Amino acid sequence: MVEIEDVRHIRISEYDYPLPDDRIAKFPLEKRDSSKLLVYDKGRISEKVFTDLPGLLPQGALMIFNNTKVIQARLHFRKESTEQHPGALIEVFLLEPAAPSDYQLNFAARGECSWYCLIGNLKRWKSGVLSREVNVAGHSVILRVERGEPHGTGFLVHLKWDDGSVSFSELLEAVGEIPIPPYLNRESQESDKTTYQTVYSKVKGSVAAPTAGLHFTPDVLEELDRRGVEREELTLHVGAGTFKPVKSEEMEGHEMHTEFIVVRRSTIEKLIAHDGKAIAVGTTSVRTLESLYYIGAYLQDHPDAPEEKLHVPQWIPYVYDGNIDTVESLRNILRYLDEHGLPALKTSTQLLIVPGFEYHIVRMMVTNFHQPQSTLLLLVSAFVHGDWRSIYDFALSNGFRFLSYGDSSLLMP
Repeated sequence: MVEIEDVRHIRISEYDYPLPDDRIAKFPLEKRDSSKLLVYDKGRISEKVFTDLPGLLPQGALMIFNNTKVIQARLHFRKESTEQHPGALIEVFLLEPAAPSDYQLNFAARGECSWYCLIGNLKRWKSGVLSREVNVAGHSVILRVERGEPHGTGFLVHLKWDDGSVSFSELLEAVGEIPIPPYLNRESQESDKTTYQTVYSKVKGSVAAPTAGLHFTPDVLEELDRRGVEREELTLHVGAGTFKPVKSEEMEGHEMHTEFIVVRRSTIEKLIAHDGKAIAVGTTSVRTLESLYYIGAYLQDHPDAPEEKLHVPQWIPYVYDGNIDTVESLRNILRYLDEHGLPALKTSTQLLIVPGFEYHIVRMMVTNFHQPQSTLLLLVSAFVHGDWRSIYDFALSNGFRFLSYGDSSLLMP
């Protein structure tokens, strides 16, 4: 096992590469599945088209998708103007539901709810209530927001609206904007509401798309089915922390963001039937799947743990000294769900995957090309045993498009 001190002292500067702005895809291709696909097969690199993907996968393999749906998380309010100051524009960026804390219950809330939020132009909103008129299905609703106490890098924000027949979900659809990544350096457009969602997105909650999934079309999914590739879905709600840069020189100074995950009992069963092996679509699916191993390992010694104790801390892979079999770990989760009468595992993860990490479940990965000096690049490096630079050199030399709306890769180490 890799020593925890070796992991803590990984220098992020060693995971840098030049990324010119013109290589960052500002918009997606008109046809999602016509994107380029880099194939990394045990060190050999080739170029394909994304529609080739189903034919590159083993028949009978299990492929796991993240079915989270991006919410229109950016809300804008303008303060009332005074003679001295024009009304300042304030942005409220929804991060995580506070009351109700359950995503589905919060979206169904009528009249009021609360969220933990980032505040844009914070210095101009010291206190008071902001309001705006919103048109929801043809009638006017007044939405009011009030800033509460600090929470992490943001604040608790209370939202109220004057029409109890309107759900918060309906309100967001009317007033919110899709939070496209900041590195696109452009305003969101109406088209992003469609193109920044996977075709299989279902469960609202993310503030960023699981972008490896953006390449899939109904045709590609149908071809996977035809070729006998089994498909399962899980949910990880992608937080704004996915864009959080590593600002410390070494990894020990970086705190991973917490993300909420839901894995159905049937998916655990399917993983066990596939000997605990899967193909992950996107780094969010990777982190969820690999978190399952450590949840099952914890349950081995704490079978009666309350659900809140199943959170996966970031350093656990590098201090865990057990060697439980992957399938046994998954069976522990299955037993836990059965004993508690739960249809799905609901918990959270801060799992940090860096070189030295031992993958337990993911055997192949579909992923886009990530930012320099990012934890996602470290995750890829861990998967390909440090050979990330040859992959990125090939992509840069062969016209691949980078980041969220860019091209993708199939990694088979």
